[in-house]
Amino acid sequence: MIMTMSINKIEIIGVSIVGVLLVMLGMNTGLFWDNVLFVSKMGTPLYENGIFNWLSIPIDSDPGHPPFIAMLMAMGWKIFGRSLETSHWIMLPFIIGLLWQLLLLVKHFVKESHLKVGALLLILSDPTLLCQLILINPEPILLFFFFLSLNAILNEKHFYKVIGIALLGIVSLRGMMLCAGLFLFDLLYTIYIIRDYKKFISKKNILIYFLASLPAILYLVWRLNERGYISSHPNETYGNAWAFESVQMFFKNFARNIVVLIHRFLDFGRVIPILFIVLAFFLKKELRKQLKVKTLLFGVFVPTSVIYTISIIIINPMSHIYYIASFVCIILLAFVMLQQMKHSKAIFVGILISLLAGNLIVYPQKIAQGWDASLAHLPYWNLRKEAITYLDNNRIDIRETASFFPNYTSIDDVDLNGDTRSFKRFSGNAKYVFYSNVYNVTDEDLNRLSTDYHIIKSFRKNRVYINIYLNNHLKKD
Repeated sequence: MIMTMSINKIEIIGVSIVGVLLVMLGMNTGLFWDNVLFVSKMGTPLYENGIFNWLSIPIDSDPGHPPFIAMLMAMGWKIFGRSLETSHWIMLPFIIGLLWQLLLLVKHFVKESHLKVGALLLILSDPTLLCQLILINPEPILLFFFFLSLNAILNEKHFYKVIGIALLGIVSLRGMMLCAGLFLFDLLYTIYIIRDYKKFISKKNILIYFLASLPAILYLVWRLNERGYISSHPNETYGNAWAFESVQMFFKNFARNIVVLIHRFLDFGRVIPILFIVLAFFLKKELRKQLKVKTLLFGVFVPTSVIYTISIIIINPMSHIYYIASFVCIILLAFVMLQQMKHSKAIFVGILISLLAGNLIVYPQKIAQGWDASLAHLPYWNLRKEAITYLDNNRIDIRETASFFPNYTSIDDVDLNGDTRSFKRFSGNAKYVFYSNVYNVTDEDLNRLSTDYHIIKSFRKNRVYINIYLNNHLKKD
């Protein structure tokens, strides 16, 4: 069934209110993890030297991605002032746009009006998606263009298909990978669901993909011409993704990445909807034949296939956020299937609780956690302010205080407040150390903290904490 790419006035008001509430919920959060790089370290040079002066971004702060969000922020800062508050509000149109596209996706698969709100609620309960909606980061932008493109494919809206894929391809390199995944999805959907492969190889569709791919192609050509590389940083600032010393090391990394990939899908409560889907397929075999179930299964595996194929063969810290598009399709698939099961309301509540409870998960200290993939990090922001105030009140020089990624940078890079004082990277020699369990620190560094330092002040809330350490071999001033 072909549907329109529009929603009614009540739905527009509803998604707008939800969007504003999400922005307000995240207003206290600073730039977190890689967003320090994508927003402040890439955006500040453009703000200072010109929005289109991409070469003003220092090599060490240039990971190869198109500076889409950096340009967006620089433009917003020029107009409204450079601050966290401004940056959060700049995200609002994309958050509302994403909510609009998610609602359209739900309406494509769920026809009953009273069920659509439940389906959207379940999708928005995914901890990783919810976390991205309250942070200043490229994900809501990328996901808006992704689902705009996916809905255009499902509803045969060619104009939106060109616009969505063209813009998706210049948000980030991962956006380009999602473009390739959407191409594969369109191919398989046309062949196996619509069963009319001629639509895919038509002159119109070839022209659509040609036009949609031009922005990404032009960026890559510019990039290679001006920088000489795309993502393989010449200084290996972000590591060498292909630094395998042997074939054995490659296969060991390959096996590890498969395990990590599985974990990313099951983490933060998603294990429950996935288990339900597996059990439902066994209990009701007729579900396998339904076109909407097949379509959503394609949505789970195909659009992100390029990303996870590359991720499992390189040395790469695989993030949960890479697979949000798949997570959305998994949850929507679970909702569609549970409507055909007994006790659907109880199953719905169970899945909803499991997803919301995923935000409460905090792993033990020596197990790395995707802190930017759930709301578990929220207490960190007030604790961080308290800890910095403590350092200032006790005349502990922040410039001589060590910390860990993503905090070994200037305070301004995180808070956009003009405070250029910077923590330095932990080496084991600093007098003071600023540590939080939201930093995924190596076991070696944790051992050095426990043996060479002692805690002089601790700030704690909801299993999130920040400790200020003093070197055992140096006296406090």
